[in-house]
Amino acid sequence: MSATQEVSLNPLAEAANEAIRKDCQVIFDLLSERGKRFFFPAKGILAQGAEAKQKAKTANATIGIATENGAPMYLECVHKYFSGLTSSELYDYAPSYGKADLRQAWAKKQREETPSMGTHLVSNPVVTNALTHGLSVVGELFLDPGDEALSSDLLWENYNLAWETRLGAHISYYPFFDKELKGFNVEAFSKALKERAGKKLVVSLNFPNNPSGYTPTKAEALAIVRALTEAAAEGSKLVVVCDDAYYGMFFDESCERESFFGRLCQAHPNLLAVKVDGATKEEFVWGMRVGFITYGIQNGTAGVYKAMEDKTAGVIRSVVSSVTHPGQTIVLKALQDPNFRRQQIEKIEILRKRAAVTGVECRKPEYADCWDVYPYNSGYFMCLRLKGADADTVRMKLLDEHGVGTIALGEANLRVAFSCLTEAQIPSVFSAIASAVRDLKRK
Repeated sequence: MSATQEVSLNPLAEAANEAIRKDCQVIFDLLSERGKRFFFPAKGILAQGAEAKQKAKTANATIGIATENGAPMYLECVHKYFSGLTSSELYDYAPSYGKADLRQAWAKKQREETPSMGTHLVSNPVVTNALTHGLSVVGELFLDPGDEALSSDLLWENYNLAWETRLGAHISYYPFFDKELKGFNVEAFSKALKERAGKKLVVSLNFPNNPSGYTPTKAEALAIVRALTEAAAEGSKLVVVCDDAYYGMFFDESCERESFFGRLCQAHPNLLAVKVDGATKEEFVWGMRVGFITYGIQNGTAGVYKAMEDKTAGVIRSVVSSVTHPGQTIVLKALQDPNFRRQQIEKIEILRKRAAVTGVECRKPEYADCWDVYPYNSGYFMCLRLKGADADTVRMKLLDEHGVGTIALGEANLRVAFSCLTEAQIPSVFSAIASAVRDLKRK
């Protein structure tokens, strides 16, 4: 076969595409060429192994694991580090879709935390290797080379790596904050949508935002949903990615405390909402790498969602096979623990106090000559817009002369992660930043 010949679609991909076209043509139109090709191998090794696990009562010679005494074999030098977990909860392969009971538990949690979702039908969450992987999978399913995605100018750098560098898509930007630095720039966001009227567009909504630590107010959230719904009504076909990495880390009563997914998943037939979230920050298990992708659209059906789950699991199967089983087991047990919410709230309260101290220190009048403060009310971070000093030069000076680590973003923005500072450290951090800025301004 020559390099120019097209690879024919697998019958399972054709069946998934037909299920999507039948009930929701818009989702099919939004899929990338790669997304249209993907499927889950329903008669592949994992699927056959899953069937055998249910029915092979005499002997199971399917999955490539070694067993002993009817359970996965293990080394004691490994197992001694796990307490209270069986070998089957740790060492066996997890399904490419994720553990079924974890998916159900996460779906229940999502619905409890998002009253606006009501009883609207959405997909079951599919487990990803945390949010980086989730965003990458979304890109593979919906972005072709040259396709456009829309983001605020304050964004996490992995968007560029995953969507531009890996997939050849193009990210366009609108200013996140208004000119007065008072809040989310609804006007610029709405204008960006209108300029792309009638087109296919992937839109990223990351709240609480990394790097700014800002979540829109309830009024701003309504305006954002309205702008997206109007764009869809005017003919734009939208994939709206709700990047909820820092969900729950809200420190101000004015914040919108629900995921945008709840309203967007039922906003319009031209708008597919995709929730990318996970245990990473919510359960303070960064290294366990357990995230989720969930789909929702106004006219979504069980058949459409099953096809999208199959395509998603197919992408996962093709790259990592499945997500860490120990991580999934532990996340599930945490969700089932009666102390989970209480302990989670206790940790968030620690972050809220750090954010409050940060707010006092960074806004001291004596620092007015050094920076403007971007609004923040949630998450892990806050950002300064430096005056008269290059951000990376300030960053290096802080490291070399003060032993303080920060993140430079562009020419003027400096990100401070108050999440990893004690309350006692915070005043000296901002004092050091001011000293570095003033030293550079004097040169």
